Amino acid sequence: MSGPHPAHPPAARSWLTPAILAQLRSDPWFSHLPPEFEAELLAVAVQRRLQAGEHLFFRGDPPDGLYAILEGSLRISGVTEAGKEAILSLIDAPAWFGEISAFDQLPRTHNACAEGAVRVLHIPHADLMALLARQPLFWRELGVLMALRMRLAFINMEDMALLPSEVRLARRLVWLVEASGQVADVGPWVVPISQTQLGMMLSLSRQTTNQAVSALASQGLVRVAYGRIEVLDRVRLMEAAALSDTERQILAQLRASERR
Repeated sequence: MSGPHPAHPPAARSWLTPAILAQLRSDPWFSHLPPEFEAELLAVAVQRRLQAGEHLFFRGDPPDGLYAILEGSLRISGVTEAGKEAILSLIDAPAWFGEISAFDQLPRTHNACAEGAVRVLHIPHADLMALLARQPLFWRELGVLMALRMRLAFINMEDMALLPSEVRLARRLVWLVEASGQVADVGPWVVPISQTQLGMMLSLSRQTTNQAVSALASQGLVRVAYGRIEVLDRVRLMEAAALSDTERQILAQLRASERR
């Protein structure tokens, strides 16, 4: 674990307020960075804003750096030539992403589209590469970020292959809540996703998705509202998700980082 963070990065932009820094440091990955790496990243950071439906990048775009969400939600997806979309995930503040292209220098793997008004922190690609050339040991920190992403991807692949739809849906809701930085002890905890989008994330039909959500709602675990799903009982939803010991360790790390 890293030592104490500097009170304010020496070369940070004026819009990087103490509140934004505290938000960024609630992220499990960023909260464990060496203070010097944090300061170097924030010294070159710029702010970008997107409107609803605007793309941050498309699949096939060249690498353009590392991102963290400061406000809003991004939909990460792939779209076929026929226009059929597969949603991989929704990313909420203060999650970091975009590290894959930093490693292989290849084009973006998926689309990133704003679900509403979105504000992101951007570490430009050239600045990131220059920093890593000066401090190659910091590559390990990006490797940790990608390892977490890979671990979650493997969990999702196993869920898709082995678990019934209701359990898969409960597990995805658990991950969406825990990764969203919602720290309140009393619910409801809001997941800004429609049933249709949730079904697309899990490759489930509309009918199967509705049945699975209704089953959870009948147990008092969730409530459906327009454009969102509200988790009413976080503990019982985790029980319905049948999490393994390793998965509970990951969630414990996420919650610990939220409360820093």
